[in-house]
Amino acid sequence: MPIYEYQCQACGHTMEAMQRMSDQPLTICPQCEQAQLQKIISRSGFQLKGEGWYVTDFKDGKHKKDTGTSSSE
Repeated sequence: MPIYEYQCQACGHTMEAMQRMSDQPLTICPQCEQAQLQKIISRSGFQLKGEGWYVTDFKDGKHKKDTGTSSSE
């Protein structure tokens, strides 16, 4: 489920909300209760998790070459 960032045009309050893509955008600011909340464009972040993903993988743009050995040898 994506996380959207909102900012109130009345008081400047910013917040994040986890919503389905099919959900209607939020409009009421939880801080000042004005109907001035707007979705803002922000950088999306992601994190690679699990076995086989490392921070240093492909950092320089060069792919590691397969050594040609298999685990059955």
